[in-house]
Amino acid sequence: MKKIFFTAMGVILFFTACTSGNQPAQVDLAAAKNAVNSLLDKYNSALKAKDMETVLNLMTDDGLYCGTDAKEVMNKMQVGEMMKQTMQDSSFIVDYTVDKREILVSPDGNSAVAIEQMIFKPFSAKMPIRMVYHLIREGDNWHFNFLCWNFIPNNDDLPKINEALKQ
Repeated sequence: MKKIFFTAMGVILFFTACTSGNQPAQVDLAAAKNAVNSLLDKYNSALKAKDMETVLNLMTDDGLYCGTDAKEVMNKMQVGEMMKQTMQDSSFIVDYTVDKREILVSPDGNSAVAIEQMIFKPFSAKMPIRMVYHLIREGDNWHFNFLCWNFIPNNDDLPKINEALKQ
């Protein structure tokens, strides 16, 4: 009887030791999505106001940031220099309205991917732009560690664009 008791206790201890007593913390994905949404609103407001300090404070120092030109693959410092030069031009008016926004938060609530689509009039009044963002949460704050501006022509316009590029 003692042998059965001690064997049973050993099995129970074994399974207890092998199972994690820590349950994963519940992540409020809706709250994370709202926080990302707010950050995107703040970014857009700062960009329209030409508030480069706020824009740059929303970016991580070690991030990767891409402009619309194939040569524009930059770090935060390079983005700051490019924006400083662009925004000093008083004739450059940052004019756009986000037509579409999608946000996908990771299951652990610590990162997110977002897209926004718009017509960015200073670049083109006809060809839409899609912004692609990757955001990470650092404590209670969210920051961009990847940002990419992309022209997104409609598929029907591709033959016209290809023809124009031949010239």
